[in-house]
Amino acid sequence: MDLHYSDDDLAFRHAVRAFIAAELPAELRAKVINHLRLDKDDYVRWHRILARQGWAAPGWPSAYGGPGWTPVQRHIFEEECARAGTPPVLPFGVNMVAPVIMAFGSQQQKDYYLPRILSCEDWWCQGYSEPGAGSDLASLKTRAVRGVDADGEHYVVNGQKTWTTLAQHADMIFCLVRTDPDVRKQEGISFLLIDMHSPGVTVRPIVMLDEEHEVNEVFFDNVRVPVANLVGEENKGWTYAKYLLGHERTGIAGVGRSKRELARLKRLALREHKDGRPLLHDPLFAAKVADLEIELMALEMTVLRVLARADQAPGPEASVLKVRGTEIQQRLTELMVEAVGPLALPFDPAYLSGETDHSVIGDDDAAPLLAHYFNYRKTSIYGGSNEIQRNIIAQMILGL
Repeated sequence: MDLHYSDDDLAFRHAVRAFIAAELPAELRAKVINHLRLDKDDYVRWHRILARQGWAAPGWPSAYGGPGWTPVQRHIFEEECARAGTPPVLPFGVNMVAPVIMAFGSQQQKDYYLPRILSCEDWWCQGYSEPGAGSDLASLKTRAVRGVDADGEHYVVNGQKTWTTLAQHADMIFCLVRTDPDVRKQEGISFLLIDMHSPGVTVRPIVMLDEEHEVNEVFFDNVRVPVANLVGEENKGWTYAKYLLGHERTGIAGVGRSKRELARLKRLALREHKDGRPLLHDPLFAAKVADLEIELMALEMTVLRVLARADQAPGPEASVLKVRGTEIQQRLTELMVEAVGPLALPFDPAYLSGETDHSVIGDDDAAPLLAHYFNYRKTSIYGGSNEIQRNIIAQMILGL
């Protein structure tokens, strides 16, 4: 592909930049740029600003309400959003379950769910991992038993999901469930859409090391789900799950966010250090930053090559993007903490939540960095651990 931007692409970048400058609320930008915590209203507010413009789902075709952008335009849009510090459009609805519904769902499912995803009327979460089925996802044990009664045909779901991101806010969960326990484990899985407000659904918080309630356990106790909420064919869910994970892993690369954070790292490292000179002037530290920047440039070129294959769903190359993208993100947080040294040590949840009454004084740039560092330890695990991604690369790309 041609890696040079055309005049039309540059004009598109200018239009996107102008829109964001005019529409992004300053308080949302401040939270994102300074690594402060976002709440549900923050995410929904920005999503709906984009939806009014028709830009909430950059990867969707125009037939489903998307802008119908080219892969390069999508990349430019995501890069400009990251550069400006917009809240992310959460991927669970727009980038994960929606492509599955488009590709495999019934017309009724498309007509009902896609507009609600686009408008952010429904908040979605992902029901994949279980206490005994994380990297070995096909070992999941949540059962869905099909039956029929006076109310019609339905599944009864029992089991548990874990590490369910932002499930405390969710209206819907897309779930992998076992519908046939007597066949090879990958062949007995189905893909269900479950209303989180159904009787028998319980959400329990998992509070992480940075005291953030970001993930949860979700329990299903005799939860009734209409058979109409089955996506595609029964026992074909593993195929749909792999399709979804390809879209997820491509997005996890996060090139735009990493470019923004690289600029922040350089700014932190240009401050006066303990010996009176900026740390970025130290040859050893400067070499670390330069190596990371080269890796990020290479990742961006790889992402553009993958996006250019617009006629194909993401394949095993998405695993490459996931591994390199998350490693770069983690390395950025490590170098930021190294750049500010002991100034990163204060930890004040009130400050991270944007409260005016907090105990952190002095260095606002440094204060959120350690919590940010701890939070990003998860990136090499979610979406399929990097160890599993290396197995996929070895088997499906290298043929080992």
